[in-house]
Amino acid sequence: MASPEPEQVDLQQGLFSHLIELRSRLLRACATVLIVLLALVPFANRLYTLLAAPLVAHLPQGAHLIATEVASPFITPLKLAFYTALFASMPVILYQLWAFVSPGLYKHEKRLARPLLLAALVLFYVGCAFAYFLVLPAAFRFLTAVTPVGVEMMTDITHYLDFVMLMFFAFGLCFEVPVAVVILAAVGVVDVAKLRSMRRYAIVGAFAIAAVITPPDITSMVMLAVPMCLLYELGVLAVRWLVKPRDEASD
Repeated sequence: MASPEPEQVDLQQGLFSHLIELRSRLLRACATVLIVLLALVPFANRLYTLLAAPLVAHLPQGAHLIATEVASPFITPLKLAFYTALFASMPVILYQLWAFVSPGLYKHEKRLARPLLLAALVLFYVGCAFAYFLVLPAAFRFLTAVTPVGVEMMTDITHYLDFVMLMFFAFGLCFEVPVAVVILAAVGVVDVAKLRSMRRYAIVGAFAIAAVITPPDITSMVMLAVPMCLLYELGVLAVRWLVKPRDEASD
């Protein structure tokens, strides 16, 4: 039987080494999440108290959160501790991802990818903080104000956690507008002139997205749409700074 060609042997060895490195970096990322989770478990109830503060502050006198399932008082704070550990470990997870893919990138790709990864992480955190400190209090103020007479507003703790996590994820993604704009420009889909000409459509799209994502009050919708419009303008400026025109890049 003929022995494998040297090129095939090198390819197999290279693929095997990449798989080993990928497994190693995934294990490091998972270990980081697990360590942070174990550190947060003793504070799970306190974390949930902080998370529930925007709603509790606007509940009517005598109203409170409830648990409709037997294991909810234990499982729900534990889920929150896991989500918090995942959010807190995201810098390490992104670093492991970057360390794995960066050797295969060109120099100009690394120059663009580094600030994009950092900006994506920071903007996601800013979006979550914006939702917690500004949007959720305004939304709960509206929802408690429109509660019909004779109806007691007592939210289940699991449903509340799911709702807030969905809001965090939605706002975190919406705040990634500048990163998305820069990526589209980097791959040649748009340029600065086209982005400027699409400004009116971006504004309409921001308000449409905000109307779908936010609770049914005009304040929350405006509080998401306006930052998205401003972030779009920030993305246009970032394109001018980071993305060279194709004729200059080819030189």
